[in-house]
Amino acid sequence: MSEEKKEEVTTEEVVEETCETATEEVTEVKEETAEDKIAQLEAKLKESEDKYLRVHADFENIKKRLEREKYAAIDYASEKFAKDLLAPIDTLEMALAAEEAATDLPADELLGKLKEGVELTIKNFYTAFEKHDITTVDTDGEFDPNFHDAVMQIDSPDHEDGMIVQRLQKGYKLKERLLRPAMVSICKK
Repeated sequence: MSEEKKEEVTTEEVVEETCETATEEVTEVKEETAEDKIAQLEAKLKESEDKYLRVHADFENIKKRLEREKYAAIDYASEKFAKDLLAPIDTLEMALAAEEAATDLPADELLGKLKEGVELTIKNFYTAFEKHDITTVDTDGEFDPNFHDAVMQIDSPDHEDGMIVQRLQKGYKLKERLLRPAMVSICKK
Protein backbone atom coordinates (compact mmCIF):
# COMPACT_ATOMS: atom_id res chain seq x y z
CA MET A 1 0.00 0.00 0.00
CA SER A 2 2.66 2.32 0.66
CA GLU A 3 3.85 1.94 -2.89
CA GLU A 4 0.39 2.61 -4.13
CA LYS A 5 0.30 5.69 -2.03
CA LYS A 6 3.63 6.63 -3.40
CA GLU A 7 2.36 6.19 -6.93
CA GLU A 8 -0.74 8.15 -6.13
CA VAL A 9 1.27 10.96 -4.69
CA THR A 10 3.55 10.88 -7.62
CA THR A 11 0.61 10.94 -10.00
CA GLU A 12 -0.97 13.76 -8.08
CA GLU A 13 2.28 15.64 -8.09
CA VAL A 14 2.63 15.13 -11.81
CA VAL A 15 -0.91 16.33 -12.36
CA GLU A 16 -0.29 19.35 -10.18
CA GLU A 17 2.96 20.12 -11.96
CA THR A 18 1.29 19.74 -15.32
CA CYS A 19 -1.52 22.08 -14.28
CA GLU A 20 0.94 24.64 -13.01
CA THR A 21 2.95 24.45 -16.22
CA ALA A 22 -0.18 24.74 -18.32
CA THR A 23 -1.35 27.70 -16.26
CA GLU A 24 2.03 29.40 -16.70
CA GLU A 25 1.91 28.76 -20.45
CA VAL A 26 -1.64 30.12 -20.71
CA THR A 27 -0.60 33.18 -18.70
CA GLU A 28 2.40 33.68 -21.00
CA VAL A 29 0.15 33.32 -24.06
CA LYS A 30 -2.28 35.80 -22.58
CA GLU A 31 0.57 38.21 -21.79
CA GLU A 32 1.93 37.91 -25.32
CA THR A 33 -1.50 38.53 -26.71
CA ALA A 34 -1.88 41.63 -24.52
CA GLU A 35 1.60 42.79 -25.56
CA ASP A 36 0.70 42.17 -29.20
CA LYS A 37 -2.49 44.15 -28.79
CA ILE A 38 -0.60 47.01 -27.14
CA ALA A 39 1.95 46.97 -29.95
CA GLN A 40 -0.82 46.96 -32.55
CA LEU A 41 -2.60 49.83 -30.81
CA GLU A 42 0.63 51.81 -30.55
CA ALA A 43 1.23 51.25 -34.28
CA LYS A 44 -2.30 52.42 -35.08
CA LEU A 45 -1.80 55.45 -32.83
CA LYS A 46 1.44 56.35 -34.63
CA GLU A 47 -0.30 55.90 -37.98
CA SER A 48 -3.20 58.12 -36.86
CA GLU A 49 -0.81 60.76 -35.52
CA ASP A 50 1.08 60.69 -38.82
CA LYS A 51 -2.16 61.08 -40.80
CA TYR A 52 -3.22 63.93 -38.50
CA LEU A 53 0.10 65.72 -38.92
CA ARG A 54 -0.05 65.34 -42.71
CA VAL A 55 -3.64 66.60 -42.89
CA HIS A 56 -2.79 69.47 -40.57
CA ALA A 57 0.24 70.40 -42.69
CA ASP A 58 -1.89 70.23 -45.86
CA PHE A 59 -4.50 72.45 -44.22
CA GLU A 60 -1.86 75.00 -43.19
CA ASN A 61 -0.39 75.00 -46.71
CA ILE A 62 -3.82 75.53 -48.28
CA LYS A 63 -4.57 78.29 -45.77
CA LYS A 64 -1.31 80.08 -46.62
CA ARG A 65 -1.91 79.67 -50.37
CA LEU A 66 -5.45 81.06 -50.11
CA GLU A 67 -4.15 83.99 -48.06
CA ARG A 68 -1.55 84.78 -50.75
CA GLU A 69 -4.18 84.46 -53.49
CA LYS A 70 -6.56 86.74 -51.58
CA TYR A 71 -3.95 89.47 -51.25
CA ALA A 72 -2.97 89.06 -54.91
CA ALA A 73 -6.63 89.38 -55.92
CA ILE A 74 -6.98 92.54 -53.82
CA ASP A 75 -3.76 94.01 -55.19
CA TYR A 76 -4.72 93.35 -58.81
CA ALA A 77 -8.50 93.81 -58.57
CA SER A 78 -8.47 96.94 -60.71
CA GLU A 79 -6.15 95.50 -63.37
CA LYS A 80 -8.87 95.19 -66.04
CA PHE A 81 -10.07 98.71 -65.37
CA ALA A 82 -6.53 100.06 -65.52
CA LYS A 83 -5.96 98.32 -68.87
CA ASP A 84 -9.15 99.88 -70.22
CA LEU A 85 -7.91 103.34 -69.20
CA LEU A 86 -4.79 102.95 -71.33
CA ALA A 87 -6.71 103.76 -74.54
CA PRO A 88 -7.85 107.23 -73.36
CA ILE A 89 -4.31 108.01 -72.20
CA ASP A 90 -2.96 106.98 -75.61
CA THR A 91 -5.52 109.23 -77.31
CA LEU A 92 -4.51 112.21 -75.17
CA GLU A 93 -0.83 111.61 -75.89
CA MET A 94 -1.53 111.37 -79.63
CA ALA A 95 -3.44 114.67 -79.45
CA LEU A 96 -0.47 116.35 -77.80
CA ALA A 97 1.93 114.82 -80.32
CA ALA A 98 -0.28 116.02 -83.21
CA GLU A 99 -0.29 119.54 -81.76
CA GLU A 100 3.51 119.58 -81.61
CA ALA A 101 3.85 118.20 -85.16
CA ALA A 102 1.27 120.58 -86.64
CA THR A 103 2.97 123.90 -85.96
CA ASP A 104 2.36 125.02 -89.55
CA LEU A 105 -1.44 124.59 -89.27
CA PRO A 106 -3.67 127.60 -88.68
CA ALA A 107 -4.92 128.02 -85.11
CA ASP A 108 -8.54 127.24 -86.05
CA GLU A 109 -7.62 123.92 -87.66
CA LEU A 110 -5.30 122.98 -84.77
CA LEU A 111 -8.03 123.82 -82.26
CA GLY A 112 -10.49 121.66 -84.22
CA LYS A 113 -8.10 118.70 -84.18
CA LEU A 114 -7.47 119.10 -80.45
CA LYS A 115 -11.22 119.25 -79.82
CA GLU A 116 -11.70 116.08 -81.87
CA GLY A 117 -8.94 114.36 -79.86
CA VAL A 118 -10.51 115.37 -76.55
CA GLU A 119 -13.95 114.16 -77.71
CA LEU A 120 -12.43 110.83 -78.76
CA THR A 121 -10.72 110.55 -75.37
CA ILE A 122 -13.98 111.20 -73.52
CA LYS A 123 -15.68 108.58 -75.70
CA ASN A 124 -12.90 106.09 -74.77
CA PHE A 125 -13.40 106.88 -71.09
CA TYR A 126 -17.14 106.24 -71.32
CA THR A 127 -16.51 102.97 -73.18
CA ALA A 128 -14.20 101.85 -70.36
CA PHE A 129 -16.77 102.97 -67.78
CA GLU A 130 -19.52 101.04 -69.55
CA LYS A 131 -17.41 97.87 -69.55
CA HIS A 132 -17.05 98.11 -65.79
CA ASP A 133 -20.64 99.09 -64.96
CA ILE A 134 -19.81 102.71 -64.12
CA THR A 135 -22.73 104.96 -64.93
CA THR A 136 -23.53 108.62 -64.46
CA VAL A 137 -25.96 109.74 -61.81
CA ASP A 138 -29.21 110.99 -63.34
CA THR A 139 -29.76 114.68 -62.64
CA ASP A 140 -33.13 115.13 -64.33
CA GLY A 141 -35.98 115.47 -61.92
CA GLU A 142 -36.21 115.68 -58.17
CA PHE A 143 -33.28 116.14 -55.80
CA ASP A 144 -32.20 112.89 -54.07
CA PRO A 145 -29.70 113.38 -51.21
CA ASN A 146 -28.49 109.80 -51.74
CA PHE A 147 -27.14 110.65 -55.21
CA HIS A 148 -26.97 114.45 -55.37
CA ASP A 149 -25.04 117.13 -53.51
CA ALA A 150 -26.91 120.45 -53.53
CA VAL A 151 -24.36 123.25 -53.56
CA MET A 152 -26.67 126.09 -54.56
CA GLN A 153 -30.31 127.07 -54.29
CA ILE A 154 -31.80 129.01 -57.18
CA ASP A 155 -35.18 130.62 -57.64
CA SER A 156 -36.48 129.28 -60.96
CA PRO A 157 -39.94 129.91 -62.39
CA ASP A 158 -39.53 126.88 -64.73
CA HIS A 159 -38.97 124.34 -61.91
CA GLU A 160 -40.91 123.24 -58.86
CA ASP A 161 -39.50 123.44 -55.35
CA GLY A 162 -36.88 120.72 -54.72
CA MET A 163 -36.26 120.01 -58.41
CA ILE A 164 -32.78 120.04 -59.91
CA VAL A 165 -32.17 123.17 -61.96
CA GLN A 166 -28.62 122.63 -63.14
CA ARG A 167 -25.89 119.97 -62.95
CA LEU A 168 -22.57 121.53 -61.98
CA GLN A 169 -20.54 118.30 -61.88
CA LYS A 170 -21.40 114.77 -62.96
CA GLY A 171 -21.83 112.06 -60.37
CA TYR A 172 -20.92 108.40 -60.92
CA LYS A 173 -22.08 105.01 -59.66
CA LEU A 174 -20.27 101.68 -59.76
CA LYS A 175 -23.14 99.24 -60.27
CA GLU A 176 -25.45 100.45 -57.47
CA ARG A 177 -22.75 101.95 -55.21
CA LEU A 178 -22.22 105.69 -55.38
CA LEU A 179 -18.67 106.70 -56.36
CA ARG A 180 -19.28 110.44 -56.33
CA PRO A 181 -22.52 112.41 -55.90
CA ALA A 182 -23.57 114.82 -58.65
CA MET A 183 -23.13 118.47 -57.66
CA VAL A 184 -26.35 120.27 -58.51
CA SER A 185 -28.25 123.45 -57.94
CA ILE A 186 -31.86 123.07 -56.82
CA CYS A 187 -34.95 125.22 -57.04
CA LYS A 188 -35.93 126.90 -53.81
CA LYS A 189 -39.11 128.94 -53.73
